[in-house]
Amino acid sequence: MTKLSVNINKIATLRNSRGGNHPDLIKMAKDIQNFGASGITIHPRPDERHIRYQDAIDLKEVVFTELNIEGNPIDKFIDLVLRVKPYQVTLVPDAEDALTSNAGWDTKKNHEYLKSIIEVFKRDNIKTSIFVDPNLESVEYAKKTNCDAIELYTELYAKNYKEKKAETMKLYTDCSMLANDLGLMVNAGHDLNLENIKYFSQNMPFLNEVSIGHALISESIYLGIENVINLYINKLS
Repeated sequence: MTKLSVNINKIATLRNSRGGNHPDLIKMAKDIQNFGASGITIHPRPDERHIRYQDAIDLKEVVFTELNIEGNPIDKFIDLVLRVKPYQVTLVPDAEDALTSNAGWDTKKNHEYLKSIIEVFKRDNIKTSIFVDPNLESVEYAKKTNCDAIELYTELYAKNYKEKKAETMKLYTDCSMLANDLGLMVNAGHDLNLENIKYFSQNMPFLNEVSIGHALISESIYLGIENVINLYINKLS
C-alpha cells in the first residue's frame, strides 16, 4: 500500500494569520497520525510564512510515524535538518520567494552539488529524496547523487488529468520503473487530490509514498480531516 504523508504547511498558515496558536500545529500533527496517516511533511521557507523553524524542532518530539522535511538546501535549512534529524529530507529547488514548488531539479546540471549536500545528510543517516520532473534523464542523474529516493512532481499529471491522464501517466510510470531499476524509492506529490489520486496510485508501479497538503486541508474544511485522511487511505489501498 502507498503511504500517505500529510503536509501541514497550510495549518501553520492559518495559525500564523492570527498570531496565536490556533489551530495548534503540534496537536494537529498528533491527530493526523492517529487518524491513520503514515507521515508528516513540512516545508519551512526562509521567511517562515507558514512552518517556522521552531515548529520543525517541536514536531520531532511528537511525530511517531515518519517526519519528512522539504526545502531548498540553503545553509539555514541544512542546519535545521541536521539538528532535527528527520526520517527523510526532500531537496526542492524553490526560490526563496516562491509561492509554492514549481519545478523539479535539473539533476544533470546540479548532480555534483546535490551529491555534496546529500553526503552531509548521509553522515547522520538521514534518508534523502530529490524532487524531480517526470523525465528519464532527471531520474538517471538523480541516481548519480547517491540519494535514496526521488519525489516526482505531479503538477503535470494533475493539470492533464481530465483530458490526457493516460498519456501523461505514462511519463510517471516510465520514470518509476527506471527509478526502481536503479534502486531508488519513488515518492510523488503536488496537486494530488481526492479526484485524481486513485487513478494515479492504481497505475503507478513502485509508488512508496504521496505527500499531500493543500488539497487535503482544503477538502477537510468541507468533509472533516479525519474523514478525508481515511478517504485517501482507502483510495491508496
